[in-house]
Amino acid sequence: MLPRRKAGLATSSLSPKSALAGVSASEVESLPYPPDVLPGGRDVPTSYGSIRVFEWGPENGQQVLLVHGISTPAIALGDLAHELVGRGYRVMLFDLFGRGYSDAPNDLPYDVRLYVTQILLVVASSRISWTHFHLVGYSLGGCLSVSFARYFPHRLASLNLIAGGGLIRPYHVGWKSKLLYNSGLLPEWLVRYLVKRRNRPVEKLPIAASPTDIVAAESKMQPGNGDASGGTGFDAASISKYRPGVTVSSVVAWQLDHHLGFVNAFLSTIRTAHIYSPQADWRVLGSILAARRRSSADGTILAPGLEKGKVLLVLGSDDPVIVSDETIPDAKEVLGEDAVECVVLTGGHEIPITMSTEVASVLDAFWTADKELEVQG
Repeated sequence: MLPRRKAGLATSSLSPKSALAGVSASEVESLPYPPDVLPGGRDVPTSYGSIRVFEWGPENGQQVLLVHGISTPAIALGDLAHELVGRGYRVMLFDLFGRGYSDAPNDLPYDVRLYVTQILLVVASSRISWTHFHLVGYSLGGCLSVSFARYFPHRLASLNLIAGGGLIRPYHVGWKSKLLYNSGLLPEWLVRYLVKRRNRPVEKLPIAASPTDIVAAESKMQPGNGDASGGTGFDAASISKYRPGVTVSSVVAWQLDHHLGFVNAFLSTIRTAHIYSPQADWRVLGSILAARRRSSADGTILAPGLEKGKVLLVLGSDDPVIVSDETIPDAKEVLGEDAVECVVLTGGHEIPITMSTEVASVLDAFWTADKELEVQG
């Protein structure tokens, strides 16, 4: 267990890595999220704070950047990254600001401007050129990836959203969430206390019942009645097949205890990031994709990036956060009927964590012309 630290007044809260000095190697290895649990780890210094980045795989392989969700750091996509490397891809993933081993700016809103800038900083940190890569966004990472694609479509070989946010219908937000995050009626110290409490696993209940990811999104079965996490399967899921005893909830609890910037990052993201519909970035992206498809059809010069003119959606059939029956028609409406390819896997919000092999196969098929993609929805 790392020593607890008191919050300071610096413009950036340091990540838990700053507390590892003097901690034995065995203790570090026993953490829910050791800093070197994935290959190719590095710390990237920036004016916003340090960013933890992992990069490995064949240098001549197609490049894939993975962006994780609101509460689980890069380790949540570690198995998926390993699967893609096994298929010959070069992968890079990183901890969003305020998560894992990335520092947390205290003087900025956690909106798409910050996160899009972070993606640029991450790809620029590589010793090899990342100018044409597949972008894979999971949960919160999905809506952040849409924003990046809007402004930098020429950098992307493809855009792929796994249980991606951005189109959650507003009716899923109940009165408790509105009161907590957006009302302005509660003092900020109380809001932070309640947010931390809601993210912490409840010891007297099964670990699967504890709230973690996108707590403001509510179950489709109980609109307006109470918060829901990614579902029981998500909360209790092993974070990796290489670490079967470590659950998603235990990683979130570790961040709550040891990352001084996590609560602020989580709260600010809920308030300012583009999680709920409607979102202008999606409509602009729809125009960009339509232009690519028209160019392909009439033989005119094709603008670089997103050459297929399509986005891949990979969804869980039982996901209570990103509801497939809502997301598929909403995505087609805003992006265009021909701009979306959808695959629905049997599972919940945890599909890229627990079904990494299946998700990797779907991604590989979408990226590889000679493989068949089974499209549903």
